[in-house]
Amino acid sequence: MPQPFDPIAEAHRQWTRRWPEHADHMAAVTSIMRVQQLLLSRIEETLKPYALTFAAYEALQLLALARTGSLPMGKMGRRLMVHPASVTNVISRLEQRGLVERCPSPDDRRVVLAKITEEGSAMAREATAALNESAFGLPGLTQGEAAEITERLVALRIAAGDLSPDADGRPERR
Repeated sequence: MPQPFDPIAEAHRQWTRRWPEHADHMAAVTSIMRVQQLLLSRIEETLKPYALTFAAYEALQLLALARTGSLPMGKMGRRLMVHPASVTNVISRLEQRGLVERCPSPDDRRVVLAKITEEGSAMAREATAALNESAFGLPGLTQGEAAEITERLVALRIAAGDLSPDADGRPERR
């Protein structure tokens, strides 16, 4: 339900009176954090029929997109940008549901692979179709507007040290 009062605008007004040189940055960060909450809520609602969290969906889809359907757990953590313990937790829950399985790497028995099952592949396809249909929680944006937001956020990630300046993080243009 839309709010009749914008607390971020009020905070910006207060900051402008006290710290005018920082007001826009505070409002930008607070707005990004609020949008993250809203998007996560919309995405989790879309994934609810599949009993998947967004973290579980990301792990499942990462495996679905992998050439062999499997990846080392450590590599998954790096690609998902999460702590290894988070990957272990998500994979454990997906494994309990029969959507993934763990197995030793044929190349290095010390490496544990997460491998998507047929049921997991089907679940990933269905959940992806639902997320695509919902525009990933951004139904009011055009494809170009979404790409522009991504480009601006890549610049923020570079400035924050998350990506190197020459990283290929730009969205593909059509």
